[in-house]
Amino acid sequence: MHPPAKARFENPERDSLDAQRPPSAREGPNSSNRRSVDTSYLRDRVFSFPVMLGCLLVGGVFLAARLFKVDPDLWWHVKVGQEILRTHQWPTTDTYSFTVSGQPWLAYEWLGDIVLAVTNIIAGVTGLEVLLVLIGSSVVLALYSLATVRCGNSKAGFVAAAVLSVLAVLSFSLRPQMLGYLFLVLTLIALERFRQGKHGSIWVLPLLMILWVNTHGSWIVGLGAIFVYWISGLLEFRLGALEAKRWTPTERLTIACVFLLSLFALPITPYGARVAASPFEFAFSLPLNVAHIQEWQPMPFDTIIGKIFLGLWVGIFFAQVALRLTWRLEEFALFVVGLVMACLHVRFILVFVPFITPVLAMFLSNWIPPYEPRKDKWPLNAALMALVVGCVAYYFPSRKQLNDRVAQSFPVSAVAYLDRHPVPDPMFNSYWFGGYLVLSRSSGHKVFIDGRGDVYERGGVLADYMHVSYLKPGALAVLDGYGVRSCLLEPDAALATALSISPEWKRVYVDGVSAVFVRTDARH
Repeated sequence: MHPPAKARFENPERDSLDAQRPPSAREGPNSSNRRSVDTSYLRDRVFSFPVMLGCLLVGGVFLAARLFKVDPDLWWHVKVGQEILRTHQWPTTDTYSFTVSGQPWLAYEWLGDIVLAVTNIIAGVTGLEVLLVLIGSSVVLALYSLATVRCGNSKAGFVAAAVLSVLAVLSFSLRPQMLGYLFLVLTLIALERFRQGKHGSIWVLPLLMILWVNTHGSWIVGLGAIFVYWISGLLEFRLGALEAKRWTPTERLTIACVFLLSLFALPITPYGARVAASPFEFAFSLPLNVAHIQEWQPMPFDTIIGKIFLGLWVGIFFAQVALRLTWRLEEFALFVVGLVMACLHVRFILVFVPFITPVLAMFLSNWIPPYEPRKDKWPLNAALMALVVGCVAYYFPSRKQLNDRVAQSFPVSAVAYLDRHPVPDPMFNSYWFGGYLVLSRSSGHKVFIDGRGDVYERGGVLADYMHVSYLKPGALAVLDGYGVRSCLLEPDAALATALSISPEWKRVYVDGVSAVFVRTDARH
């Protein structure tokens, strides 16, 4: 999207910094001006205003990530990574449950699993918190870079990234998908630079695709973005507010080669081309996961995420009506795709965010003046950056605080009870607790279900779990069919209430997070 014609791509930030430096800083290196050159480097590179703005964004990410709201899938991802490192083999069947044990299952996100496992092995929950902050900061800084590259105005880019980071950080969770979102923003940066005539970085995309396809299924969005940019440059036209600019023959050949190389990278996995089929499997053959798992639900417009999301695209609509902004074909196509995906499934809000970030940055650049290096006050920038770093170091949660936060959401105390008492297996468990049980219990104790929804839906277990959890008629008979002798549930779950009044079950443990029930004829 472009601002009105008078504002197109004319920006003082794109002028050489040397033209705004004092003469002493532009002289050749010698003993008399070396100190001045060193000072200029600190001023223009390390402690510049744009870098300080990036530091503020990192502080915002830390503020949100400090709560360490862990997704339940984190734990089984860590376990899978640990097993790959231990056995030097990639799993092909389930070994963690008693319900679908031995059924085909592939670790599609194995590379991300290993990153999480290594982090956990080295530094435990502290390392996982550091990793969450690092990846989250990288995503937000990449958004800032994307917005700045697109509009040529670091201040407008900062505001766009800051506004949209509110949506992003609310959706951050420490899973391999976080790396996938980072790869998506990096892909968009390379494509935008290519559109602006800087062709070198686009050749990194096939190598990035190899990492991406082994890390998370969102690679398909990145490949789609490359395709949209390629196709959008095959024609040149202007239709109302929509315009397309034709690639030069060299550019057209380059982006076509990059797309094909990225496509050829997809089978480069331990499982061959089977990994590339996983996004299509989730989209078209797992209806229960899509219908019942929270992150696959439609955009909840009654929540803060939904309201911000709605406000953004309504604001863009009114801006379009009022200012008659010009959209590039590829940006409009990606914006519409991101909008539709996020409306259908809330988990795709992190796809919508990078697609709308450059659009919002171009919109804001109409009113926000560009950064002028000659007006920069680098001592103040340095002081603010030091303050952010100091606050992060001072307020970084201790290991005990992090463990306490884990214990507030997962059955840490209940698992300790299970380790000390001979509670009989097999055990029915809450979906939320499954991943933690996979990691924390020994291999002799297998789970009923965890976050690997694909294998459980194919095996019919997810449907049975929903039947029991919703207390549909015959729910307790389903437990009998699996031979369940104990249950680990949330204390206020509907099933927990039913078991509490059943003479066939007895509650043997309860705390604020979890409760353990055993059959009365199975206690001894």
